[in-house]
Parts: sequence; C-alpha cells; structure tokens
Amino acid sequence: MQTPVSLFTSAPAASDQSASAQAEKQTVPLVDVQQPADLERESAAVISGQSVSETGLSDLAMKASTCRLCGLAETRTKVVFGTGSPTADLLFVGEAPGHDEDLKGEPFVGEAGLLLDRMLAATGMDRNQVYIMNTVKCRPPNNRDPRADEVQACRLWFDQQLELLQPKMICLLGRVAAQTVLGSDESLGTLRGRWHDYHGIPVWVTYHPGYLLRSPRQKQKSWQDLQGLLARFKVLSI
Repeated sequence: MQTPVSLFTSAPAASDQSASAQAEKQTVPLVDVQQPADLERESAAVISGQSVSETGLSDLAMKASTCRLCGLAETRTKVVFGTGSPTADLLFVGEAPGHDEDLKGEPFVGEAGLLLDRMLAATGMDRNQVYIMNTVKCRPPNNRDPRADEVQACRLWFDQQLELLQPKMICLLGRVAAQTVLGSDESLGTLRGRWHDYHGIPVWVTYHPGYLLRSPRQKQKSWQDLQGLLARFKVLSI
C-alpha cells in the first residue's frame, strides 16, 4: 500500500512550462476591493438552493470572461477563473494559467494539475473540497511570469473572488504567487516554513507542482509543507 507521501512522489517527473520563466523583480501586493451586495440575487440564490458565494462566483466568472483590462486578453484562448467548492475553507493560489489551462478554461489541469490532485489526496482531500485559482486569469505568452501591470489589472477579479470565497486559510503555490500576493521579494526558501497574514487570513507557502515535476527531490520538503498546512487547517476547521 502506498504511503500518503508516495501518492505524489512516485509519479515520473515531467516538464511543466507554466513555471519555467524567471520572476520579474517588481511585484504588486493584492488588496481587497469591496463590492455592494445585490439583495435580489441573494434572495434568488436562497430560493434555488445555491449559496450566495456560488451565485456570486458564477456572476463574477461571467463578467471576467469578457475582460479586456490588460494585453493578455489579446493572446488568451479562455479566461481561467477558478474551480472547486465555493464554500471551501482552504484556498490554493498559483501564478498564472499554462497551455492546458488556457485551452480548457480551468486551473491546474495539465501534468502539474495531476500532481496537485495527488498532493491533495495525500492529505485526504480532493479539489472538490478546496478552491483553486491563480493570481491572474489569462495565460501570459510562452508561459512567462505575469508582469506587474497584468497583476495590477487582474486585482479587480482576484479581490472580488477572495471576498466571495472568504477562506479560512490560503496556500500559495510557488515563488511567483507568494511574492505577488504577499508583496514580497523574498525567496521561496525564505517564505516557506512560516506563517504569513493576508488581510487577516493565515497564509502558507509551498512549492508549485510544476517545479516539483522538474525537481522531484524537493517533493519530500513539499510533503513536510503539506503536513504543516494540514495541522493548522484541522485546528481552524474545528
């Protein structure tokens, strides 16, 4: 029988282009954008059995699907909004969509996505129990890191999405996501292993699955990160 860690360490390494570019030095911290409540939509959601967050996310995803706020709109195939439970307590945030995500319109569906699924399974969860999104909604050309102006433009969607989700905990996947959300230029090694705060929400940092595919020796460290994440998550979920 496989041990939990072997669920994501036994798979063969593969290349993942979505995390291959070097991070740009300038990063932009994300801030909350408050939106007025729509009482009629909330009432309709209650009548139909949908949660307010689910209805709000569906409406927001539809608005984001036609976004033209930055140049990424010119090269994208689909806007990659997010996936998972709209009432999830745990939120995973990556950097930007890759090739497979751009085609399907869903985050983490390529080789890195399969590894993320195994990582979640190792903790006893799946992607239907969490929520997964990126710092930007459109794929940068050639899977380069998102530029500061693109992150700035996408803050509108990121902040409203976070406001609707209201997670109890955030896990940032990879250096680019960590530096962007936390507004930090520290290395991933420095950001890992300690808790951060994002507008009152506990934040944990670990490796991007794409990096683990290229550097399988780091999977043991990733497993340690997941154990740290799960230990506090269990406390918050009581």
